[in-house]
Amino acid sequence: MGKGRKTRRALERGGTGLAQRINEAVAAWPNVRITPMFGRWGYFVGDTLFACFPVRVKEHDLWVRLTADDQKRALVDARVRPHRRFSRKGWIELDVEGPEDLGRAVRWLQRAYNAATRRPPDETGADR
Repeated sequence: MGKGRKTRRALERGGTGLAQRINEAVAAWPNVRITPMFGRWGYFVGDTLFACFPVRVKEHDLWVRLTADDQKRALVDARVRPHRRFSRKGWIELDVEGPEDLGRAVRWLQRAYNAATRRPPDETGADR
């Protein structure tokens, strides 16, 4: 077998820029696993994916999975939009372009985390 591909420095450090700050905040929550997947940081509680944020510094769209009530509440904000493909499953998108957006992003991430930890085990399957 040949030599494996090197891990990108951004992945080794846990992200750069805003992604690193989000990763540091979310990593402090109990039972959270953060893993790179398809160019995004995936935020999991057990097997349940509750959010994604781009690895690349140039991209800013945070995807968050909320309960139906929280999704309705989030969509009242003009800066939040339904996810382009998974809005029926509670996903929203919001842009995190600077430090001023971090507080709002972490609040929605906290709601998504809370919903994921309350979700019964039989709901953690293929509907992610």
